Amino acid sequence: MAEESNKATLLSANCPFTRVPDHLLIEIFIRVPISEWGQVSCVQKHWANLFREECLWHAALIWSFPLAGQAKRWPGPIPRGLSKRRFAAFYVCKYIFSLDDEMDEIVGHTYLFLKEQLEISTMPPPSGVLHGTIIDQFIACGKSRDKAHELASLIWLAVIDNYEENQETFLLLKRLAFEGDVFLSYPYSRSYKVQWRVFERLFTDFRDCFNQSDYYDLLALAEHKFQPIPSAWLGY
Repeated sequence: MAEESNKATLLSANCPFTRVPDHLLIEIFIRVPISEWGQVSCVQKHWANLFREECLWHAALIWSFPLAGQAKRWPGPIPRGLSKRRFAAFYVCKYIFSLDDEMDEIVGHTYLFLKEQLEISTMPPPSGVLHGTIIDQFIACGKSRDKAHELASLIWLAVIDNYEENQETFLLLKRLAFEGDVFLSYPYSRSYKVQWRVFERLFTDFRDCFNQSDYYDLLALAEHKFQPIPSAWLGY
C-alpha cells in the first residue's frame, strides 16, 4: 500500500520531481543502482523516455566507466555503437570478464556481437564465420594471432556458460555441435576447449532434452572428436 501511495505521489502534478530539469534528473538516475533502473523508468512516461535517450546513456557511461572517455574508435567488422551499447560492453568487461584496470572495450562488444549473432532465429551465420570475424576484429586492433585466438576462446566460453538452461539454449548448442567440421588454419579454427564445452553442457545440463536418436548421434560425434570422453556423458 505504501509503495502504491509513493508512486501516486510521483505521478501527481504537485510532485517536486515533475519540475526538475532533465539534466538534473539524469544526474540523479545515473547514481541509482543499475538493478533499479527498470523500476525507475516505469514510474513516469517521461522518465522512461529519458532512459531511451543518448544523453542519459552517455552520462551513465562516463559516470560508471571513466575510462570510456579516453577510448578511441577501432578498425574492423564489429562497430562500437552509441553510448547504450558501449555501456553494455563495459559492463560485460567488468562483470563477466573481470577486466577493470586494463579494461578492453572491444572484448565486451565482441561478446555482445557473438551472443546476438548466435541467437538469430532464421538462418544464423555458421560458427566458423563468426569465429573468423572475431579473429579478424582482434587482429585489426593490433592483437597478435595467439592473443586473438586466446581472446576469441574466452569470449566463446563466456557466451556458452552464460546461457540459461532452457529450450532455446538446448537447440542453439545442439546446432553448434552438429555443425559440420570445416578445416581452418590457426587461428581461425575454434579451440578444443570451446568445442568440448558445447558438448559438456549438452550432456550435463540438457540430457533430458534429447530424444534417443539425437543422443546417440551426438555421442558418436563426441567420440569422434574427443578421446576419451567422460563416463558422465554415457547412458541415455
